[in-house]
Amino acid sequence: MDGVNQTAVTEYVLLGLHKHHNLEMVLFVLCLGIYSMIVLGNALLIGLNMLNPRLHSPVYFFLSNLSLMDICGISSFVPLMLVNFLETQSTISFPGCTLQKFLTLALGSTECPILAVMACDRHVAICQPLQYSEFMSRQTCMWMAALSWRTGFANSLLQSTLTWSLPFCGHNVINHFCEILAVLKLACGDISLNALLTMVATTVVMLVPLRLICLSYVFILAAILRVPSAAGWKKAFSTCSAHLTVVVVFYGTTSFMYFKPKAKDPNLAKIITLFYGVVTPSLNPISCSLRNTEVKAAAIALLRGDLLSREMSRFSCCSLSGRTG
Repeated sequence: MDGVNQTAVTEYVLLGLHKHHNLEMVLFVLCLGIYSMIVLGNALLIGLNMLNPRLHSPVYFFLSNLSLMDICGISSFVPLMLVNFLETQSTISFPGCTLQKFLTLALGSTECPILAVMACDRHVAICQPLQYSEFMSRQTCMWMAALSWRTGFANSLLQSTLTWSLPFCGHNVINHFCEILAVLKLACGDISLNALLTMVATTVVMLVPLRLICLSYVFILAAILRVPSAAGWKKAFSTCSAHLTVVVVFYGTTSFMYFKPKAKDPNLAKIITLFYGVVTPSLNPISCSLRNTEVKAAAIALLRGDLLSREMSRFSCCSLSGRTG
């Protein structure tokens, strides 16, 4: 039977924290509130970018891509996790686990090149402002965003295919949700190729974009230091603050998860992993809105009804001109 896939697994048992029912109820309420905030906050950012003409620029286009990733990424596992908090026995089907693992890895892999593209956008805006509209045209932004999404999904497809080609021997217990490292631990065959691929993919998908981000900010810092006025420094830093915050949050939390000391209490390790997956995406809309005056102004205009009234009047004008034409 060596080299043959021995899997008879049709579903996976999600271990969770079923021995601590009261804690699960607390986590259910907390995670439900955080999940609602993430979806509403990111959906609001996407809506503001679509409705407000002042936000029709490359930086907000890429921020909308990040918001969409956060919504899709957290929705791939949190709704099922919330249901499992209320169940005595939590399970996920084999196809459901496959889809969850694929989406989690694909969206995480897509965020890295998107952050690198945003750093290049900030570099052009500060170092070559006269050529900004030429270099960062709408077509170029669409092409770079599409390339980032394709890179992430291609990486996930390759790793997922190699993972499910491994032999499985009936082990089917996972802590919280399906992700590639948790599934690899269930394999009973040689996973050396998968481990090597994971290392190479991590280097290419995460560290290469990080080097591009660092290189972009070296040039940005050099350009800022040549600005004689403090007001110019402040303006330059303000254009990068939202992106820098997202980069620090993403790479900081990812590094913490991979290099954190192993918790002695397995339940504590589960809670840390849980909050890494649930809390981190909520920081993107918060950091972008709190550190960006244009986003805050657009949100205030939306709350007052000014933004929607302008869009309705513009839609009415376009409809009227179409009829008269």
